Amino acid sequence: MAVTQAEARRHAQRNRNSLFVEDGEILDVHPFPGEQFIQRIRAPKCAAGALPGSFVHVTCADALPMRRPLSVMRAGDDWIEILFKNVGDGLRALSRKRPGDVISVLGPIGRPFNPDPARPRCLLIGGGVGIPPMVFLADRLRHEARYRPLAILGSELPFPFELATSAIDIPGIDAGTSSTMPLLESWGIPARLTSLAGFPGCHNGFVTDLADRWLRTLSPDDLAEVKIFTCGPTPMLKAVAALAERHGVACEVSLEEFMACAVGGCAGCTVPILTENGKAMKRVCVDGPVFDARSVDW
Repeated sequence: MAVTQAEARRHAQRNRNSLFVEDGEILDVHPFPGEQFIQRIRAPKCAAGALPGSFVHVTCADALPMRRPLSVMRAGDDWIEILFKNVGDGLRALSRKRPGDVISVLGPIGRPFNPDPARPRCLLIGGGVGIPPMVFLADRLRHEARYRPLAILGSELPFPFELATSAIDIPGIDAGTSSTMPLLESWGIPARLTSLAGFPGCHNGFVTDLADRWLRTLSPDDLAEVKIFTCGPTPMLKAVAALAERHGVACEVSLEEFMACAVGGCAGCTVPILTENGKAMKRVCVDGPVFDARSVDW
């Protein structure tokens, strides 16, 4: 089912007062191994409206007219942070920006994650450049006492942060899997890392392996309180969706697709979604990027 002109107009009207284009000033640039970069950008309008799962569409260079979609990793009073890997001409140009440089930022865009108070055990699973939305979601959840987040993050590149040994015990996960993200540790959020690259203290396997191990320790009543939130490469998302189905737990996925306009006009980022009226092509930019995992036609 194609997106109709009427649907496109409705979405445009829905986003009319929530999307902003502003000149974002680069405040900080932190390079990490594997040609990864974290940038903090002063963009107060985007920061004020950003929610976990939101992304921004940024101009990387004057000579490159096409913007690039990047997930928001953190948002402060007047700034946002993004994490990206140096792939392609656009992100290479963006990686060369320095504090004081200005880029055009369009956002915040997309449907965010939707935590459920009836499912307070939040399992956050992020892979590679899918880590940022999990950090943003963890930041929001830590301010609400009812939620009990656990993060499992995976990467085959060096992680875009210094590994730390966690002092937070996680029942069901062996003591040898001890590395964590320092930021999450400082927030008091239990987290563990996985990789096939042999990084110290990381589980030698996939994120789904470690998540499955933890889920198997839970009672049926505990499982009924679990909701999974995940972002990463499509094969990982498909595996996480299958894991959630196997354990009978709710799951939301943030899909990744190439985008042109990122505001629903071009319909270039459509994916097949199962609806009550049958299969429909939905746009990742405005209908997502977050979808119920059971609705995605993998």
